[in-house]
Amino acid sequence: MRLFGSGRIAAIVDKMGMKEGEVLQHSMLSSSIERAQKKVEENNFGIRKRLLEYDDVMNSQREVIYTRRRNALYGERVDVDVANMMSDYAESFMQSMDGTDYEDLRFELIRQISIEPGFDQEIFRKATVAEMAESLTEQIQSTYNRRAEALVAQAWPIIKNIYQTQRATYENVVVPVSDGKRIYQVIVNIQKAYESKGKELTRAINKTINLVVIDEFWKEHLRDMDDLKQSVQNATYEQKDPLLIYKFESFKLFSEMLEKIAREVLSFLLKAHIPLRQDQDRLDKAGSERKRTDLSNTQTSRPDLLTQSAEPRSNAPVHVEKQVGRNDPCPCGSGKKYKQCHGKN
Repeated sequence: MRLFGSGRIAAIVDKMGMKEGEVLQHSMLSSSIERAQKKVEENNFGIRKRLLEYDDVMNSQREVIYTRRRNALYGERVDVDVANMMSDYAESFMQSMDGTDYEDLRFELIRQISIEPGFDQEIFRKATVAEMAESLTEQIQSTYNRRAEALVAQAWPIIKNIYQTQRATYENVVVPVSDGKRIYQVIVNIQKAYESKGKELTRAINKTINLVVIDEFWKEHLRDMDDLKQSVQNATYEQKDPLLIYKFESFKLFSEMLEKIAREVLSFLLKAHIPLRQDQDRLDKAGSERKRTDLSNTQTSRPDLLTQSAEPRSNAPVHVEKQVGRNDPCPCGSGKKYKQCHGKN
């Protein structure tokens, strides 16, 4: 009533001498309370509607991500998603490099997905962005196909041997796949791999890397969206609608996330290989070295932890004896004062 009721209601109640907890039974008071209750409901409805409008933005993004993740999880259209990533990445990359030098484009392409541009400097100056994007898409696709064929050729003899000798024992096999920095354990159905002559391995790699990358960047995107939702509320001080700014900025963040996903997936697929034993040992050693370095930094930055661990404290109870006064009876039982007995020295 203080927020939504009329200010004169309190004065009327005081004049009528009504006490705390007493039932209000007056037509004028009832109508005022009804109007205040209506305002409260309208305010709550507006709050819920606003929250729903904010959540609609996230729902549209969830639908896109969950569809891609479901495709990767069950293998439905995962190859189509990878092909779409190639064309989307090529178009986005060429648009971002429009107007730059050819050497800068070449360096950036090598840095991101480790391939050389399929056109020379002369074509780069004359061709349109769309033409170069199409050429780059074809180059990425051909590089991916060569890499997939090399993986299948490397794994097929092992898959064939396992299927012919141990198919009754094993349903799936785990194939380590690396890009030189990370190793993922890819699970492949042995029967599907044998029937497809090893091509099922390529699909399994696509599924694994898509799941890993999508989950990684989606979690980061959710944190960014929470921060954005808090920051756009300050737009009211500029007489702007926070919801409109939220929609615009969230679309920008979502587009950037999709570009990162495509770049990360393609970067791995274009460098994917089955590592040899020494390569696995080297990567495992590098990971253990990083962990050891992190532990060393932690110990160096917190010397107090080392001191505590080097000098453990005892949790045994401490016994405190009562101090004997000089004029108190001596504890030995002689009957003399302490200062005249054992307290002389």
